[in-house]
Amino acid sequence: MINPLKSTPLTAAAFAPYGDVIELRATPDMMINQGMCGRHHDLAQLDFADGHAGISLFDAKPRSLPHVVDMVERHPLGSQAFVPITQVPFLVVVASDDNGTPTDLKAFITQPGQSINLHRGVWHGVLAPINSPGQYVVVDRIGEGNNLQEFWFETQYVVE
Repeated sequence: MINPLKSTPLTAAAFAPYGDVIELRATPDMMINQGMCGRHHDLAQLDFADGHAGISLFDAKPRSLPHVVDMVERHPLGSQAFVPITQVPFLVVVASDDNGTPTDLKAFITQPGQSINLHRGVWHGVLAPINSPGQYVVVDRIGEGNNLQEFWFETQYVVE
């Protein structure tokens, strides 16, 4: 048996329970560099229990729709931001938590220019660029301790 999961476009309002959508605002918060650069300020809530923020590069192989979701993971000790270097849309699967069990899965498709920041402890699917390889700057917690929990579903979900 398979659970169908319909994907929707990523919006800040729909994604708010899980994290932040990082994208340009209609107008910058301030102009810098002699008025030649707009600064869209403080777009994500970085949150780390300990350790420090690190910047890594991820090089992800393409996925396609329909996409099977058999596992989600979460990072209890820190938030995790994904900033695409390439203009490839990517699939974002998130879930609510019910006493350690992911529930009520949601699937979003990003648009060019959108990045995400997953709040600490939010269940999410694997990095999944759609139809083309994707490269990402990832800002997350670097430190000691187990910052990865996985949950494998008995019944898979399929994102359409």
